[in-house]
Amino acid sequence: MDHWLTIEVFDGEHSASLWRLAQGDALTEAALTNGAEQWVWHEHRWGVVLEIEFLTEERRDAFRQLPAVTAALDAVPDPARGLLVYPGRGGGSGSRMPRRPRPLPMAGAGAVPVPVESVRMGLAEALPPMFSEVC
Repeated sequence: MDHWLTIEVFDGEHSASLWRLAQGDALTEAALTNGAEQWVWHEHRWGVVLEIEFLTEERRDAFRQLPAVTAALDAVPDPARGLLVYPGRGGGSGSRMPRRPRPLPMAGAGAVPVPVESVRMGLAEALPPMFSEVC
């Protein structure tokens, strides 16, 4: 089974694309020398994503602990909120089904009260008896 490591870097004080230009070669060299099978970069409007495939979990975890990798990750544009590192594929894989938009909440969208019709019922008046025989 293949073991992936995903590194997502968000734009911050500087562009994540500039971070990729500065640190990308060091990361890919460290990945190749530590048993990476393949890697792929994804550029988004919010940053960049690096996905690296390793044959074993041990190699993936050893790559993550390398000083060159730690130094590259410390140099991201926004160190407080601009970095995600997790096992598996992530940012570039997308979802198989697009999400449907939710209906927008509308102000005053409550039900309109239905007017109540008043129904008046009463007893009918008795009619005078009719004479059926006319002479």
